Amino acid sequence: MSVKHPIIAITGSSGAGTSTVTKSFQHVFRREKITAAIIEGDSFHKYDRKQMKEVAAEQAKKGNNHFSHFGPEANELELLEQLFKQYGETGTGKRRYYLHNHEEAAPWNQEPGTFTPWQDLPPSDLLFYEGLHGAVVTDKVNVAQHADLLVGVVPIINLEWIQKLIRDKGARGYSTEAVVDTILRRMPDYVNYITPQFSRTHVNFQRVPTVDTSNPFIAQDIPTPDESFVVIRFANPKGIDFPYLLSMIHDSFMSRPNVIVVPGGKMELAMQLIFTPMILRLMENKRRAMAI
Repeated sequence: MSVKHPIIAITGSSGAGTSTVTKSFQHVFRREKITAAIIEGDSFHKYDRKQMKEVAAEQAKKGNNHFSHFGPEANELELLEQLFKQYGETGTGKRRYYLHNHEEAAPWNQEPGTFTPWQDLPPSDLLFYEGLHGAVVTDKVNVAQHADLLVGVVPIINLEWIQKLIRDKGARGYSTEAVVDTILRRMPDYVNYITPQFSRTHVNFQRVPTVDTSNPFIAQDIPTPDESFVVIRFANPKGIDFPYLLSMIHDSFMSRPNVIVVPGGKMELAMQLIFTPMILRLMENKRRAMAI
């Protein structure tokens, strides 16, 4: 953690909806004229797309059918922790991008599924990470300790699978069988490395559908925000103005002393109300520290 160079990390698994949360933060950054150095979690994968297929096939031959991007062996978690530590100390570091598709790859004149070269971070007010491992802790790394604000995005598991299935089939051309195979292969790493992070986050957002999602593998569409609630859990409710949030978010209610439930359509509003003062507090603390 760093007062002079704060770090915000958004953590969620593939299909969880971290991109939606990221957009909400970006709205705050633009409105408050805050420059964020954006870090994409996929850029810390160890292998490019072609290499990953080859390594996964080699692991399968050895009897390991659960090699996945969710686990530490397929990621450069030491480099991720090093970046967080360096940025917290100096406000500097290096980043690269993982090019998911032809649209992203074209400006770099590279193939999809490859990494761009490492480059120095531009000058920034804070570091903003979105990915799988923002709060990960293993026997070798502790990424979570370096972040000033950790946010978990954790839809209930059937909704997460629906979102992944529809995204991967529609946007990436995968078959249902291929996506299901991926889900099964990742499950041990999901349990051991993804899920534990949500006990370390400061705030969790969990979307809960109010429609039947009992068989996610036959779902034809993703439940809409209006067909769901969002459960927002604060690890430390001290300083959270719950009466204000309840008055500003229509039909919201408290389910526990540290949990507020809001209609799904009000999720972005809730994020703006919750995170704007948190971000401004980080920036004010930064200004005071830099002035000393």
